[in-house]
Amino acid sequence: MTVEKRFSSGLTPGDDEFLYGVERAITQAQDYLLREQKPEGYWYYPLEANATMDAEYIFFNHFMGRVDEKKHQHLCEHLLAVQADDGAWPLFYGGPGHLGNTIEAYFALKLTGYSADHPALVKARQFILGQGGLSRAQVFTRIFLAYFGQFPWRGVPALPVEMVLLPPWFPLNIYEMSSWARGTVVPLTITLAQRPCVPIPDACGVAELWKDPPERSDLGFPRSPQLVSWENFFIELDKVLKLLGKSPVKPLRKRALRKAERWVLAHQDANGGWGGIQPAMLNSVMALHSLGYAPDHPAVAKGIQAMEDFLMESGGYLFFQPCVSPVWDTVWVIKALIDSDFPTDHPAITKAADWILDRQILKTGDWQIKNPELEPGGWAFEFANDWYPDVDDSAVILFTLKRVTGLDERKKDHGIARGLNWILGMQSRNGGWGAFDTDNTLDLWNQMPFGDMKAMIDPPTADVTGRLLEMMGAFG
Repeated sequence: MTVEKRFSSGLTPGDDEFLYGVERAITQAQDYLLREQKPEGYWYYPLEANATMDAEYIFFNHFMGRVDEKKHQHLCEHLLAVQADDGAWPLFYGGPGHLGNTIEAYFALKLTGYSADHPALVKARQFILGQGGLSRAQVFTRIFLAYFGQFPWRGVPALPVEMVLLPPWFPLNIYEMSSWARGTVVPLTITLAQRPCVPIPDACGVAELWKDPPERSDLGFPRSPQLVSWENFFIELDKVLKLLGKSPVKPLRKRALRKAERWVLAHQDANGGWGGIQPAMLNSVMALHSLGYAPDHPAVAKGIQAMEDFLMESGGYLFFQPCVSPVWDTVWVIKALIDSDFPTDHPAITKAADWILDRQILKTGDWQIKNPELEPGGWAFEFANDWYPDVDDSAVILFTLKRVTGLDERKKDHGIARGLNWILGMQSRNGGWGAFDTDNTLDLWNQMPFGDMKAMIDPPTADVTGRLLEMMGAFG
C-alpha cells in the first residue's frame, strides 16, 4: 500500500510538504510494526526496570546454588552501563540516586567477582556511606543481605508465616494486600521462617558498607513524630513479634507453613510463574527451595524456567525484566494502527485481535474473594497470569476490540460481554477502580515497618478509573 493510498487525505509530494512528511513517517512506523508482529499475531517489546532486577536475579542464582558466571558477567556489564555519574543507581532513568538500589547493585557486582577497589564500586561506596550505609537500607535490601549473612536478622521486620491463617473477615488478612504484595509476601514468610544463610567468600561480602559495626548500629525504622500513630504502634508490635519469634514453642508454625506452601503451589501458573512478576516468582521458588524442594521438582524447575524467560537482550546488553507485556503491547499496537487510519479489518489487526480474544481469562482468581458472585472475563498483562487479570488491560482491550472488524462477530461479542461484566463488577465502593482488586484500601499495611515502600495496597486511582470512563464512553 503506497503512502498516497494509505491515507484518506490523499496528499501527494506536491501538496503541503510538512503534512506529507507526517503521513510518510506514520506509514513507515506502521510498516515497522507490521514487520515486528510475531507469527502468532502478538507484539512483544522489552520492559526495563531499575538495577534491582539484575542484582536480585544474581542473588537468586547464588541462593539456589546455580551460578552462571558468564551470564552474571553480562548482567553486570548492564549494571555498570546504567550507573549514574555520582556512583549511584536510581529508581528510574535520570532520577536521584537510590540507596537500596545502589546497595543491591554493589553487592551483585561483588558476588560476581568485582573488587571493592573497582572504580565503579569506589564511587558507589562513597554514595552509600554518604547516605548512612547499610543501617539505612530498605526492607527488601536487608532481607537479601541477611540471606547471605551480610545483615543481622534483628534488623529485618518480623513477618510471621502464621499470618496466612487469618481468615478473610479479619482486617489484616492477606487479601487486604495488593495482589503484587500478596504474591510476594506469602512465599516470603516461608523463607523468613527458615532464616537461611548462604555462605559466601569474605571477598564477596559488603562489610565495608557499614558506617559503624553492625552490632553498634541502630537498625530501627524511622518513627513518626506523632507520639500516637499507627507507624509507632507497628514498630513496637514488631519488637513483640520478634520476642515471640525467639520462643521454641510455636504451636501454629507447622500448620501455617503447610497452608502457605499449599497457597504457593496452587497459585503457580501453567508456564511455571507466579503472578507474572519477578518478586512473586523469585520469592516463590526460593520458598520452595527453603522447604527442601529439589531443583528438579516440577514446581521448582518450571519456576526457574519462568524466571529465565524474563531475561532479555537489547541494545547490546543482557538484562532482567520485572515482567513481560505481550497483551499490553499488542492492544496498544492495534489501537495505534487503527488511530492512524489503518484498515480495521487488515489481516494483521484481525490476527492480533483473535490472539487477544484467546487470552481472555475464564478462570477464577484472588479477585473473587471479594466478588464471589462475579463471573471471570478479564485479561492480564502477560502471557500467563490467570490468577490476576487486571482492569487496566481489560478496559483498553475492550474499547479497542470494539473497533476491529472482520472477526468472528459471535466470538467477539461474547468476549466483550464477559469483559464488560467483569470490569463493571470490579468497581470499588467509592466509585473508582483499582488495578487488580476491589476495595483494596487498608492503608495500615503501609504503616508497618515491612511496608516501607508504601506499595502494599491497590486502591482506586484516577488513572485506572479514567481508563474505565473512556471505555464506557466508547460503548455509549
